[in-house]
Amino acid sequence: DLATALNDRGQVRYLRVEFAAAVQDFTAAIECQPGFEVPYYNRGLVRYRLGDFDEAMEDFRKVLELNPQFEDAALSLKQAILDKEEKLKRGY
Repeated sequence: DLATALNDRGQVRYLRVEFAAAVQDFTAAIECQPGFEVPYYNRGLVRYRLGDFDEAMEDFRKVLELNPQFEDAALSLKQAILDKEEKLKRGY
């Protein structure tokens, strides 16, 4: 289906370090199928990597809302919270 295809293309773009394009694909996949948790997780990973911790945490929380058993999202959320706190402590 279209949402899966967009998510898959986003994965390829992420691996090519085309982060803006990957975020666009993951967002389009979410718009096609809002209940599909995987593109939220993938978009969260890109946002985390870019240092956009608040947006990443929002995506990881949405994944857990849709699928509370998604362990990687729970771990990623915890890491984003810790990294945001560390960033704030260091003042940047």
